[in-house]
Amino acid sequence: MKNQPVKVLFFDVGGILLSNGWGHESRKVAAEKFGLDYAEMNVLHNFIFNVYEIGSITLDDYLDTVIFTEHRDFTREDFKEFIYAQSVELPDMLAWLKEWKKTCGFRIISINNEGKELNDYRVEKFRLHECFDAFISSCEVKMRKPDPGIFKLAMGIAQVGQKECVYFDDRVMFVTTAQKLGIQAYQHTDFEETKAILERLKQENN
Repeated sequence: MKNQPVKVLFFDVGGILLSNGWGHESRKVAAEKFGLDYAEMNVLHNFIFNVYEIGSITLDDYLDTVIFTEHRDFTREDFKEFIYAQSVELPDMLAWLKEWKKTCGFRIISINNEGKELNDYRVEKFRLHECFDAFISSCEVKMRKPDPGIFKLAMGIAQVGQKECVYFDDRVMFVTTAQKLGIQAYQHTDFEETKAILERLKQENN
């Protein structure tokens, strides 16, 4: 029996196309730059960040909990600008994917964990609409990876079964979650390897 053709490619964003929006490395730099206690900041961050990523609170609410618990010698806008500046394009992948999408024959949809303000900023700043047909973002769907529900929702929105989609993520945990649902999933480790997988999928399905 012939395998079902792949119709949709699901992609994570942070760690594949862009740097992570607000990862631990960025928070360490922020603590040093703004004179914050990183250990204290990190404890508070871990308590509240998941709530931010599923859209239950705003970025200002997050900052009230983690940073502006007392008077600071810097402004809220200064700190927000620093957060946004941590998002940078990773080499090769994004530019290549934008071009490849024009002829690949697949729909490409993101499944990403991101708070709303950061998500909106990254989509606009890096023109992510040029490579994604839709965004299944945690802040909009009120679920975040590794909840299997976000993958089920993505398949429902795309109207594809497990065998008709492929997922790429840089984190093993999320790849494993997708695989347990029967989705063909790959860990992204570098541009050339992921590019080779995508080219093979295109050849097999066109």
